Amino acid sequence: MLKLQTLTKIYLNEQLEAMQNAKRENRLRVANLVLENPALMPFLIEQVFEIENKLSIKAAWTLELVCEQQLNLLVPYLATFVTKINTLKHDSAVRPASKICNFLAIAYKAKKNPLITKNLTSEHINRIIETGFDWMLSNHKVATKAYTMNALFLLGKNTDWAHQELKLILEQNIPKESAAYKARGKITLALINKK
Repeated sequence: MLKLQTLTKIYLNEQLEAMQNAKRENRLRVANLVLENPALMPFLIEQVFEIENKLSIKAAWTLELVCEQQLNLLVPYLATFVTKINTLKHDSAVRPASKICNFLAIAYKAKKNPLITKNLTSEHINRIIETGFDWMLSNHKVATKAYTMNALFLLGKNTDWAHQELKLILEQNIPKESAAYKARGKITLALINKK
């Protein structure tokens, strides 16, 4: 007889498999299952980082929506999330991970979510910053870089080097990037220069 844990993982995988495309309604259907059944969270996290599995991307899409609605569900898995985000390679998985990092940065800096403020450690922040710089220097799409710029700006306020590095990258890349990158980059530069 199969263990409940195995059945739960199989169930989640079946739901991810049934997700036909990235339309918000499809992603939201599976995200709502996780929100209603938080016991699915460890399996969702595990699936995100099984990067050789085609369900990894769908799991990342789902995790983004779960975190958008209940970021606190990520707290027990913060260490796993921040230590493994640098293993994600496909832009369709990196973009949701960058957005989740942005959610974490916003929650941490706003200090309105005590669970995030208490549990997001300096080690976690350093890992997010490290990975963020890797994403900024890699060939990722503008959305990934825009979320990352904001997360780096917010989390970089407590480091003595992050803003300088971010400023250098933006000044170097703005002239040769897309209009969307230029717009977001100029906003971020203005914020850095204002402090």
